[in-house]
Amino acid sequence: MNLGAGKLRVALVAGEASGDILGAGLMQALRERHPDIEFIGVGGPRMQAQGLRSEFPMERLAVMGLVEVLGRLRELLRRRKQLIRTLIDARPDVFIGIDAPDFNLGVELKLRQAGIRTVHYVSPSVWAWRQKRVLKIRDACNLMLALFPFEARFYEEHGVPVRFVGHPLANTIPLDADKAAARAHLDLAPDAQVVALLPGSRGGEVAKLGALFLDTAERLLQQRPALRFVLPCASPERRAQLEQMLVGRQLPLQLLDGQSHEALAACDAVLIASGTATLEALLFKRPMVVAYKVAPLTYRILKHLVKSPYISLPNLLAGRLLAPELIQDAATPEALAQQLLPLLDDASEQTRSFDAIHRALRQDASAQAADAVLALVEKR
Repeated sequence: MNLGAGKLRVALVAGEASGDILGAGLMQALRERHPDIEFIGVGGPRMQAQGLRSEFPMERLAVMGLVEVLGRLRELLRRRKQLIRTLIDARPDVFIGIDAPDFNLGVELKLRQAGIRTVHYVSPSVWAWRQKRVLKIRDACNLMLALFPFEARFYEEHGVPVRFVGHPLANTIPLDADKAAARAHLDLAPDAQVVALLPGSRGGEVAKLGALFLDTAERLLQQRPALRFVLPCASPERRAQLEQMLVGRQLPLQLLDGQSHEALAACDAVLIASGTATLEALLFKRPMVVAYKVAPLTYRILKHLVKSPYISLPNLLAGRLLAPELIQDAATPEALAQQLLPLLDDASEQTRSFDAIHRALRQDASAQAADAVLALVEKR
């Protein structure tokens, strides 16, 4: 089709905050290239600010863990079936599923069978576990947009059309973050040692890691009484959850409303949940210790399925163990504090590698993704 003629209708579905950020950046880049454009689907506040009409609240898709999903399975299946019907009736020029693979790949498959072009933005961890999912991906989407080079190589080996676009955050976050400005903004002393605690953005993550991270902060404080802590809260709900966990504790800790980037720019080291936030810490060049806990049954299942030796993005991107990873029962306050303390004195090995990775990921991802999407639409 000639993209200069007529309105372009693009459907997008994001399932959580990180997908909402990616979706908003992509939507902005698409509009810059094709001003007469309409966005439909499911997204959060950032995507809605770019003009998306969301069919239902994005939060209804945000569920972590295998076992945890079972309690919401009926609702998720109902919403997916209804959304597929709505989108087939709407006949978008292209559908873009952003992350949320368990939900989006099913949508993509049905839409592609109905003759609608489909793109998946953000590869699931198919290279790490359940590798046979690559066959479903090959059937479900016309194009995979990969954020990382190791993912693109995997898809090329399996005959899935793919484009490595880099990661938008690598362009958003400066190569040298201004620590002094961030500290002034958060009213932190310029010469204090500051540890950022990032126990996750979802209720389930905070329930499993929040108290653990606060216990670790208390251990660290015993060794270094002058330490200060910042903890960005992803939402008012997470803040209330953490305030409950702080009752009875005497910690020199500042709860922040959002402001995770300010916290990362201001700190000297990070205790962090495995997930997208580890990439953000890497891009800010902040040394980190990674922790994660899931339901015991989920962990037992994953232990047998996961093929990758690492769970955190910094280690996957480096191809080696850069940041300590403490998972499940290994994640104790004593062990986390023991791993974090040396990083407050010397973390040059981590930070040098983080800088090299940051430069490799600076590809202007939103622009590259928009170009790839529009090239796919033009093939019709």
